[in-house]
Amino acid sequence: MRIGIDARSILNPKKGDAIGVGHYTYQLIRHLLDMDTKNEYILFFDARVRQKDVRKFSRDNVKIVFYPFSDYKKYLLGAYNEILTSAVLAREKLDVLHVTSTEVRVPMSYHGKLVVTLHDLGIYDMPECYKKASRIRIDIVKRLMIKKAHHVIAVSKSIQKDSKKLSSNIMNRSTVIYSGLDKRFFAEKSVNKKNIPKKFGITKKYMLFLGTIEPIKNVTRLLYAFSLFKESRIKKSAKEKFDYQLLIAGKPGWLSQDIKNLVKDLHLTKDVRFTGYVIGDELVPLFHNAKFFVLPSLYEGFGTTILEAFATGTPVIVSDVGSIPEIAKGAAYLINPIDTKELAKVMNRFANDKELREVYRMRGIERAKEFDWKKTAKETMKIYKNLAK
Repeated sequence: MRIGIDARSILNPKKGDAIGVGHYTYQLIRHLLDMDTKNEYILFFDARVRQKDVRKFSRDNVKIVFYPFSDYKKYLLGAYNEILTSAVLAREKLDVLHVTSTEVRVPMSYHGKLVVTLHDLGIYDMPECYKKASRIRIDIVKRLMIKKAHHVIAVSKSIQKDSKKLSSNIMNRSTVIYSGLDKRFFAEKSVNKKNIPKKFGITKKYMLFLGTIEPIKNVTRLLYAFSLFKESRIKKSAKEKFDYQLLIAGKPGWLSQDIKNLVKDLHLTKDVRFTGYVIGDELVPLFHNAKFFVLPSLYEGFGTTILEAFATGTPVIVSDVGSIPEIAKGAAYLINPIDTKELAKVMNRFANDKELREVYRMRGIERAKEFDWKKTAKETMKIYKNLAK
């Protein structure tokens, strides 16, 4: 069987593409190749990826193909770009093609067996959190890809159920396959504060947020809640010293400057630290040493960062929206992401109650053990085999 996988979402294979679809694609390919030496794999990479960085995927049963025009696609007419892509795919004579995101187009002229992975339906649940142009483009491509796919992999039951709004027959040609969890997040006791880079400016106990700084992550309300949390702790403290920091880890996204301006307006400059994008080796100790993790998102299709926090033994406070209750399954404290007063109260409870933190720490560790990339790869392989019959 000749299996094609669109790997253009992997733009930084050297670091394992630590977030999003790139991380999913990287881990899926890695585990498929580890368990399967019989089938042939054709991996389609973006030409912007350095050839030496994809050598880790080299196997006797692997062919690496670069789309030579990826650098120039913004200059190419849409039809011409589609012709070039179609020619590359046709040349490989695939039995199955897996496109790991519904936001990546496959040429309409491609008629081979197609699998797509559906990660996110946020543009329909929270349209105001996206730029209008992006929302329109994503909607068009999602609908085209789901209509064209012979089988859809949904990363959660919630996503599968909600996808009916895009296709009336999707339940008959879709399967829920949970993403896995990188084993490095199961931190050992030896992980300590000495492993945390000084550049993050950690001087106190801290709570951690991890994610792209954009409207759908609800960082604005997180800051308002943190401000209330600070106010309540200073009132209760005889010394009037605030004993916590909020670490916001992640790359800046749409309207992220508004978030930084709000930090100043709320007089939280000394209390909130922006770490920027954090690579894997630094991320594990950041999780492990946090008193708790807070993710008040307005929508999550899966919530990988929740599982990462679980695995490191970090108690989690998270929104009761999207796929989160399904993924957390009682191992996290669920909150209404709109209610900043409630979030501030829960922050205080977690800050004050060591036993409560311990309960959620243990629940999280056990829940994280249920997510394994080997299992994800095996279940995905079943889809390939069924389609190729």
